[in-house]
Amino acid sequence: MSAVSDVTSSSPAPSLPALDVLIGPGGAGHLAGTRLEVTPREEELAAFYASPPGLHVRANMVSSVDGGAWGPDHRSGTINDAADWRVFRVLRALADVVLVGAGTARAEGYTALDVPRGLEHLRTGRGPLELAVVTRSGHLPASLAGGARPPFVITDEHGAGIARASVPRGGAPGGGPADDTHAGAPRTPQDLPSPTPGPDLRAGLAALTERGLTRVLCEGGPHLLADLLAADLLDELCVTTTPVLVGPGPGRIVAGLPPLVPGAATGPTAGGEMPASADPVRPRLEHLLHAGGTLAARWALR
Repeated sequence: MSAVSDVTSSSPAPSLPALDVLIGPGGAGHLAGTRLEVTPREEELAAFYASPPGLHVRANMVSSVDGGAWGPDHRSGTINDAADWRVFRVLRALADVVLVGAGTARAEGYTALDVPRGLEHLRTGRGPLELAVVTRSGHLPASLAGGARPPFVITDEHGAGIARASVPRGGAPGGGPADDTHAGAPRTPQDLPSPTPGPDLRAGLAALTERGLTRVLCEGGPHLLADLLAADLLDELCVTTTPVLVGPGPGRIVAGLPPLVPGAATGPTAGGEMPASADPVRPRLEHLLHAGGTLAARWALR
């Protein structure tokens, strides 16, 4: 989650800051010390976030200095700032589809998406910016239910049945490539437990790819990011760290229990230590930008 509330609200856009290049693209030093000034077309900043052809899954998250993924109101908007919003707008403009969990869509007030104003040229030749919601239950937040542009829904067999039953018209992928059902108004705005293991994210991404939606931007939440990492589906992670301390309470940008090493114990040992978890992923720093204490990092996982 990153600057969502600023984009989806009707409040005026913040004044955008210049970004100092601390580490250049590819970890190179030749651009270190330069500055990315704000320009109407933002082509220079967009070049820092160019992605390769084919399916590319990028996540964009914001975090406080002490690791919190949201502020006291349980929304990311209370810990992001204008520097984060500047990067966020460019990442949205470069994406074909925004992927988000239903809980995050509900908490952040997602609606049908538009390309950030003034950045339409960054997606010349591509269609409108789409939204894909991941949900176990098939239920959508009220802000997305029954709209003129319903989102794509990635769900499991249980959720697909509920989604189809509440659909006013067809058109979006559910649990796999062959599913072609749009989700519309849910029967209830609350998610329900699913008796099945959950949505097949790999199949869902394949279904989006079949529709030409290859540049995927995941905006959270933390549980969806954890699922993408666990399934080895994430190509890069963009993390903005803002100079804010939120204290205890907020979760991290990755939620849930860590995957255990095969054969490891599932609870604390007799000495109170936690069991060993899988080896950590070691991403590569692609670039690091700075403005007023805020750090915008791009990490490559492949």
